[in-house]
Amino acid sequence: MAQRARIAAVLGPTNTGKTHYAIERMLAHRTGMIGLPLRLLAREVYDKVVAARGPSVAALVTGEERIVPPRAQYWICTVEAMPEGMGCDFVAIDEIQLCADPERGHVFTDRLLRMRGLHETLFLGSDTMRGPISQLVKGVEFMRRDRMSQLMYSGSKKISRMQPRSAIVGFSVDNVYAIAELLRRTKGGAAVVMGALSPRTRNAQVDLYQNGDVDYLVATDAIGMGLNLDVDHVAFSSLRKFDGRRMRELQPNELAQIAGRAGRGMRDGSFGTTGEAGQIPEEWVEAITSHSFTPLKKLNWRNPQLNFGSPEALIASLEKAPDDPSLVKAREADDLMSLKSLNSQAEVRARASDPASVKLLWDVCRIPDFRGISHNEHAALLQVIYQHLHERGSIPRDFMARQVKRIDRTDGDIDALSKRLAFIRTWTYVAQRKGWVDDESHWREATRAVEDALSDALHARLTQRFVDRRTSVLMRRLKQKEALLAEVNENGEVTVEGEFVGRLEGFRFRQDAGATGQEAKTLKTASLQALAPHFHLRADRFYNAPDTEIDFTEQGGLMWGDQAVGKLVKGDDPLKPRIAVFVDDEAGADVAQKVERRLQHFIDRKIAALFEPLLAMKNDETLSGLARGFAFRLIESMGIIPRGQVADEVKQLDQDARGALRKHGVRFGQYTIFMPLLLKPAPTRLRLVLWSLSSDLDTFPEAPPPGLVTVPNMREVPMAHYTLSGYRPAGERAIRIDMLERLADMLRSEDSRGGFEAKADMLSITGMTLEQFSDLMQGLGYRAEKGERSKVRAADKVVTESSEPTGTPGEDEPVFDAAQEEEATPAAMADPAAAPEAADLVAGTEAIDDEGVAPIAETPDAVEVDDNIPEASETEILPGEAPDAALAGPETEVFYTFTWGGNRGARGGRQGGREGGRDGARDGAREGGRDGGREGGRQARGGGKGGPKGGGKPRGKGGPKGGGKGGPKGPKTFESRPEKKDRIDPDNPFAAALMGFNKGKS
Repeated sequence: MAQRARIAAVLGPTNTGKTHYAIERMLAHRTGMIGLPLRLLAREVYDKVVAARGPSVAALVTGEERIVPPRAQYWICTVEAMPEGMGCDFVAIDEIQLCADPERGHVFTDRLLRMRGLHETLFLGSDTMRGPISQLVKGVEFMRRDRMSQLMYSGSKKISRMQPRSAIVGFSVDNVYAIAELLRRTKGGAAVVMGALSPRTRNAQVDLYQNGDVDYLVATDAIGMGLNLDVDHVAFSSLRKFDGRRMRELQPNELAQIAGRAGRGMRDGSFGTTGEAGQIPEEWVEAITSHSFTPLKKLNWRNPQLNFGSPEALIASLEKAPDDPSLVKAREADDLMSLKSLNSQAEVRARASDPASVKLLWDVCRIPDFRGISHNEHAALLQVIYQHLHERGSIPRDFMARQVKRIDRTDGDIDALSKRLAFIRTWTYVAQRKGWVDDESHWREATRAVEDALSDALHARLTQRFVDRRTSVLMRRLKQKEALLAEVNENGEVTVEGEFVGRLEGFRFRQDAGATGQEAKTLKTASLQALAPHFHLRADRFYNAPDTEIDFTEQGGLMWGDQAVGKLVKGDDPLKPRIAVFVDDEAGADVAQKVERRLQHFIDRKIAALFEPLLAMKNDETLSGLARGFAFRLIESMGIIPRGQVADEVKQLDQDARGALRKHGVRFGQYTIFMPLLLKPAPTRLRLVLWSLSSDLDTFPEAPPPGLVTVPNMREVPMAHYTLSGYRPAGERAIRIDMLERLADMLRSEDSRGGFEAKADMLSITGMTLEQFSDLMQGLGYRAEKGERSKVRAADKVVTESSEPTGTPGEDEPVFDAAQEEEATPAAMADPAAAPEAADLVAGTEAIDDEGVAPIAETPDAVEVDDNIPEASETEILPGEAPDAALAGPETEVFYTFTWGGNRGARGGRQGGREGGRDGARDGAREGGRDGGREGGRQARGGGKGGPKGGGKPRGKGGPKGGGKGGPKGPKTFESRPEKKDRIDPDNPFAAALMGFNKGKS
């Protein structure tokens, strides 16, 4: 070493620029070497030297990485990997206070005592090293450097309340991962930095933080070793750590080394703890902020003068105690533990029989335990490597290939990738040793490629697990106060700056359900800010959309396609509901008003179109008096009202009033007064919604599926719901009211007192089985008697043809309404459940209509017997065979006989007679003939004589002027079809024509 070689100790706290000063001093010399405590920090300094002087003059030497160009001038190394005997002009050792580290201290102490530059030597570290350095190094120059910014203590905070640009320190892998996961959920994510990461993974994670993609860094105490990051705050998640042997309390100087990473350059920093760690003692806080710590007195030392005569001699030299009182023998390191384990193996002792073999054994034992599985497994691996090296001089190519191939996989989770990365580091270290492999360049590239692939995969998994890129991107843009670019595709998916953030449903933003807590708030704020112009564009498109794109739901919702944009709310008039829009507040009042106007236009037009008959009747100024009052009653019921509820009002209506109402499509049915056009599915659906709104219901009844004649009668459903749906409950089912009126038309021609059976047409229009029809009839007030009889076989069948019309009236025009002035039987007005016969008329006859046209008499049934009855064939029955069906016993069939239920008919007859008397001569003739009883005949002016006393089905036949005599005298008959001679007038030309028509059909 030159006579005037400079030896200086640059001491001070963190953020004093010591490392930067050392780099400048090294580059001022022709050659230089700097030793750093971490592979990560070595890579960082190497990159700076390359940026300053180029890659051709910079070398990087670590245990797992070796980049040495032919004309290397500046060597950047880890302290353990510093080559000796280089003769560099400049040498620097960083973080020299690690001489006191119980695990690695002896290496730093060796460099302090023996590593020198030809012209300049620098020791960089803490002020606590002043005493030991002055005692051990002669002629040293001390330089004090003060911190460039202030360091303050901020106490304890929850992680969820941690300020941006913070580093949270954990002291185990599990702790680091748990903190990172919490930050992802609450802050959008965090970068992860650990000493076990490869430089490539570490640099990628640091870039996430440095570029602002995330505002939080979770790290082990590795960041305390000179890593330069833009950290404003350092928080400790614990004040204890596992040092490889035991859990122990962190010392103030260790906390200061890590906390000093906060603040960079002239920017002040702060430190503190998380909620779980508690508070740092006040005296420690004072020591950290003032950078005053207890000076170090003892440094760890291990004998550098090794004896390779035998394994035992080597072990003895390594365990030699120091002579200087400033030094203390280091605790047993991993390499010495491995040496002792291998020396216990007889095969290894046999091989290590000369100094060269012992030195080779020591070099193998110095392979770090990157895997960290167990000491015995590591020793077993070292034994295999030593055997190959001792036998062949190098590790076999096929063995090396198998080890590398086994690790060369990038699938799996973070733990699996981390383990593979630790395994490949072992073989990377082996490939870097000179002469250990046959093709050094190949294996260095191969192991480096696998490490890089695993590093990239690990970085991707770390980012995927601990970073929500979507939220981090939005937070960075918001912080930079830049305009965010939002896009909404045709499916309503919203992306901001290319990141999916949620969906736009109508005019409400629905953010991704995966976001929670602070992340969700930030996400929504950024998204709505970016969506502001899209709300206006969408509102314009909605305002100009046709009505066919808008619809209402059965619960009062308003839909634009498949997106909810509002709902109907109760208004002052049931037919004029108001609108409540679904628009985010951030969209603005203009958007909300435009949406509301468009929806109001839609529902107003919808009501005007579907309720046109009802609104026309409401606005008809020609309606007056009772007709106008009844019209408003019908409007209040939205076009459907059970006749029993308005029996008195109907009785008070004269023929002119009824005619005026019929012009608007009002039908006076036996059970219901309704407007047929409003029974269609669309008006029914709207009617239920409007009625539910006006009735303040929480849940609206739903309309039955269109096209059903009957639906189940659920007892818990109110009667009003069925009525508004256009149905009337009867028994176990409810029947559509227009079909019920058609059924009532058929029933009027039957003998309800003597009993009758269901016709095929009755079953056909109801779509029921005989049993279901029986239940329906009982629900309408009839009695049903079940019976059985022999079924007529083909040989006995009599062909009967009826002259009655077979056509059924259309659904919109029930027979009862069109042919008989749609007047209900008196029983229907007295009791809605009652349905007596309208008049005891001879089947097929009609009352005189409003125009005075006489009814056409009906021809009697023509009964003919088919003479060509085939004879039954005789068939021999073989043994074991079942008899033929024709030879079996007679089949039976079930039938029902229906009769009207008792005294209700009498009341109906009296009421029908009273109504017939008030309606005038013409209506009296019709209704007296159809509905009047004995009492009705007395009250109706000129009305016919009533039927039998107390009877509910009068038989009188009214005359053309409302007079008319009673029914034919003599004994009563209950036949539904009188004989032909009693019904046909041979002088009547209409009857003659009808008889000819029937003969033609037969």
